[in-house]
Amino acid sequence: MERSNVTFMVEFILLGFSDLPNLRSLLFGIFLIIYINILVGNGLLIVITKTSPALQTPMYFFLGNFSFLEICYTSVTLPRILRDIWTQKGNIPFVSCAIQTCSLYVLGIAECLFLAVMAYDRYVAICKPLYYPLIMNHRTCVLMVIVSWITAIPAQIGVTYYIFSLKFCGPTKLNHIFCDASPLLEIAIGDTYQREIAVHVNTFFFVIIPFLLILISYFRIITTILKLPSTSGKSKAFSTCSSHLMVVCLFYGSASIMYLRPKSIHSAKSDKIFALFYTIVTPVLNPIIYSLRNKDVIAALRKLLPK
Repeated sequence: MERSNVTFMVEFILLGFSDLPNLRSLLFGIFLIIYINILVGNGLLIVITKTSPALQTPMYFFLGNFSFLEICYTSVTLPRILRDIWTQKGNIPFVSCAIQTCSLYVLGIAECLFLAVMAYDRYVAICKPLYYPLIMNHRTCVLMVIVSWITAIPAQIGVTYYIFSLKFCGPTKLNHIFCDASPLLEIAIGDTYQREIAVHVNTFFFVIIPFLLILISYFRIITTILKLPSTSGKSKAFSTCSSHLMVVCLFYGSASIMYLRPKSIHSAKSDKIFALFYTIVTPVLNPIIYSLRNKDVIAALRKLLPK
């Protein structure tokens, strides 16, 4: 009987914001504006870091690549969210759900690694300024970017296959805004303990370790800054790091609350809110944070958009 009731899943149903039908137009408009702002804001950062002579340094090379990553990361989820809100249908094929999950993990971990690389760049610039041109040469920067993009791909393909090899009894509804491990494991049939352990191990290696590297970098940066004799030097050094530090806090803060909370205080509504925060809010604020607190970026934007 159990075997006869388990059928091969051909699609899932993402419930998303189906419980708010009266706000459909408002939500669609808000998410559309956010997506356009992400594309335009991060697109402008990419353009100015490639074309402005004053921004041809490792710091802005990483920023341009990070902005491109933010566009890719958001594009994995937001277009489908917009489609689901507009059509009021959350159907997503089994294969598409697996591809979305894998892409989200690959790009999310690439973001963690990029943030770690950018922290290391600031560490070398402040703590070892005389060796900065030698250590952060163009070849090293390109290699760091490539490693950040491709390191997680094999592991995330394996984790995704491990999750989607579970049996699901359909029609299966995911009370979430996109395909993710937590809602998938909740509706799977059978023992999911080993899969949960695999997800946690994966999180430790690709999320926690980069975060620890960021903390170590900033500990040394702050220690070095406090030793500087002049107040203006301290202020300039802190200003150089503040934008990156704000992005780190936004991304890791919301992601940590999402994935490290005890199961007892999990709820579908809070999961959706925190998921939106680290997949959408951080990418839309990234250009604003780097523009408002960086004179070189503001000057480059004024040259590109004089009016």
